[in-house]
Amino acid sequence: MIQVMRARPNSRSGQPTSRPPRSNATRPDLDLDPEQGLRPRPRSQSLATGQRSLGDPAIHYSLWPPLINGCPRTSTDAVAYPLEVDYAYDRVPADLFGRPAAHGLERWAPLLPPLAAPGLGEGNTPLVQLPDGVYVKDESRNPTWSHKDRLNRVAVSAAKASGARGVVVASSGNHGAAAAAYAARAGLPCVVIASPSAPPTVASFVRAYGALVVTGPHESWKPLTRRIVEEFGYQPVSSLTSTAHTGHPFGPEGYKTIAYEIFLDLGETPEAVYVPTGYGELLFGVWKGFHELTLLGLADRTPRLYACEPAAAGALATAIRTGRPAAQVPVGPTEAYGISCPVGGYRGVVAVRESRGAALTVTDEQMAAARDELAGQGLWVELSSAAGLAGLRARREDPARAGDASGPVVCVTTSSGFKDSATATPAPEPTVPADWDTVAAALRGLSD
Repeated sequence: MIQVMRARPNSRSGQPTSRPPRSNATRPDLDLDPEQGLRPRPRSQSLATGQRSLGDPAIHYSLWPPLINGCPRTSTDAVAYPLEVDYAYDRVPADLFGRPAAHGLERWAPLLPPLAAPGLGEGNTPLVQLPDGVYVKDESRNPTWSHKDRLNRVAVSAAKASGARGVVVASSGNHGAAAAAYAARAGLPCVVIASPSAPPTVASFVRAYGALVVTGPHESWKPLTRRIVEEFGYQPVSSLTSTAHTGHPFGPEGYKTIAYEIFLDLGETPEAVYVPTGYGELLFGVWKGFHELTLLGLADRTPRLYACEPAAAGALATAIRTGRPAAQVPVGPTEAYGISCPVGGYRGVVAVRESRGAALTVTDEQMAAARDELAGQGLWVELSSAAGLAGLRARREDPARAGDASGPVVCVTTSSGFKDSATATPAPEPTVPADWDTVAAALRGLSD
């Protein structure tokens, strides 16, 4: 049974209208002003020129509207292929990567789709070095405490620019919270379709932003999302396709900025990047960001990308092992709910293949050990978020696998420990009562 947990009043209905593109298709350096004609585009504006199929990169589409159902020409009944956004790379400002670091994805506007909605100061997250030299890109420092803020700044902007009446997302975790926050910032209503067992902290997060929260079984999510899109004119920021994950074509572009920041912070391309992986959007975005650095002549290579999935699922690992563009797998018991995906997407295959990386699987125990290691360094992350470090540790301990030869290694952590399913439940261990003898004994134990 589907239940509505909290409603945000909204009497608007009908199909969205598509606004005309803001840029001239044949002159990406110009904007089309309805009163003054073609005018030079400011350097802070998007240089996006259109959408391109990942199923066949020779196939191009106009930038608007976003093709939310995947590539219509290469997708089949067996697999849906996503799209990416192309840019006028020859017009990227020469000083773009020399500008001061700043919060807000508008810092990278030329290499992103148009940012029509205001942001929340997302991005510019810290790169923290662990005692053994491994770097952690801590995405929990974003406004809603996860990497999904980068995707939603871009995807919600697309909804705003294309005249959608609202946004809808199917998610029980970070994606729902970020979509609700950025929709509120953009002045758009938001519907979040979630599981009845969603972590209580995430559910509170979403409701605080005024989103309409609908709960129901997982198999109801996509049909309900599609009906909201078709009957109420909302734009989805999660995937509508079942045979493979495609998602919003603009959203993963926001993840490229993680690669830009890592490159600038290190002053070089890392040897490898380990990424917690569910549907593969984050993995692809990080790879594409490094790939663009080579296109712009700023780097001579991309790092190896290692996808780190829960062993209870592993859709990308299955696709890579079997040579398929995407795979569907049964999902076993796991607490890593944020990345336990029954279906993969072609984006992840592209990232692993093009970076000469690999798809790894890690157990809940390995992720828990990595989470504890990070907490010991002052970084509290949810279990799914620790999959990258868990993958690195497992790879280095396995004598059958070649380790990373040289150079910096980065593990991306995606979200705060506040998002874990166990957070806000009774503490598993007793606290220390406030009498001096017990406190003193506990303190002596800490120093032993």
